[in-house]
Amino acid sequence: MKSLPILRDLEADKVQVECAAGKLSVHTRCAFCTHCKGVKVGARIMPSPYETISGQIRTGAMPPEALMEAAMQFNTLIRDGTEIACGDDDNSGYTPRFRSKAL
Repeated sequence: MKSLPILRDLEADKVQVECAAGKLSVHTRCAFCTHCKGVKVGARIMPSPYETISGQIRTGAMPPEALMEAAMQFNTLIRDGTEIACGDDDNSGYTPRFRSKAL
């Protein structure tokens, strides 16, 4: 697992990381990537809330509102964090965690 430093641009209000796919927004891409394992806050790596609930949502064991709670928790971690724990050891880049079902 590797650590990607969080790049903050306070003037443009952007939070990004340098990924294998290039600079990506933490809030719109990294949060929903299968490689995102957590956020380093201080000396600890806090697990990604999306990682925790993704399997439970797929099986129907958790209500969809859990996604909104996970988003708020993730945003709080990003506010206080310095790095993203990334499991992309083979540099495949952004891979969506959630995919829509075909109709």
